[in-house]
Amino acid sequence: MIQLKRNTRSGKVNFLFFLIYFFLINLSSPLVANENSEGKFVEIKILDKVSSKTDLLKLNIGEELRFKSLLIKSLKCKNSEFDDSPEITAYIQVKDMTNKDNNEVFIFNGWTFSSSPAVNPFDHAVYDIWLTKCY
Repeated sequence: MIQLKRNTRSGKVNFLFFLIYFFLINLSSPLVANENSEGKFVEIKILDKVSSKTDLLKLNIGEELRFKSLLIKSLKCKNSEFDDSPEITAYIQVKDMTNKDNNEVFIFNGWTFSSSPAVNPFDHAVYDIWLTKCY
């Protein structure tokens, strides 16, 4: 009978620790929700490979911006801070207005990453684009 009392007492202690752990996890969930914050503006840097000049552009999410012969639109951007180095991602569409080929709508249409622009590279003969900020 003494063994039974010890087991129920340790069971109550384990249950109490489980409840404390459960409430601590639920209290920290708003912090997890803020790890991926969406922005309203994207900042990109454009390199003109012919003149070797760079331009810094600020794009409103959902609006098109004309830069020389390019029409650039950002649909979404996110800041993600998992480790010490935050990751910035943005979904960008780019049209080359000098290209009259109806089969090719976008010269770039996809996600771009600030830390790894080579994962989904922007390939153009004259310009190079990379993501710098999302805010």
